[in-house]
Amino acid sequence: MANKIELEENKDCCFVHESKERSAEEMKDLVCRLNRIEGQIRGIRGMVERGAYCPEILTQVSAAQAALNSFNKVMLAGHIRGCVADDIREGNDAAIDELVNVLQKLMK
Repeated sequence: MANKIELEENKDCCFVHESKERSAEEMKDLVCRLNRIEGQIRGIRGMVERGAYCPEILTQVSAAQAALNSFNKVMLAGHIRGCVADDIREGNDAAIDELVNVLQKLMK
């Protein structure tokens, strides 16, 4: 009951956990993805600085957005399979509200 009261008082944010431990394999995958995205963004900046043709830049921006979307899918799947599932098994329904909040933010 206390969790429900806390959620009603703070409807914009209902973080159930402050941090998450990840396996070495999961961490390596996520960091690799982020490094690729970072490289794509640096490449786009370079294209702008060199005066590249607009459609070429837009194509690269689209690729970077797709990579970010893919990163989000991996993060979300891990969150649902790990944190959310564990919390539900433990009877912590606040995890469901948190997941709904996260999905609403991702769908903007």
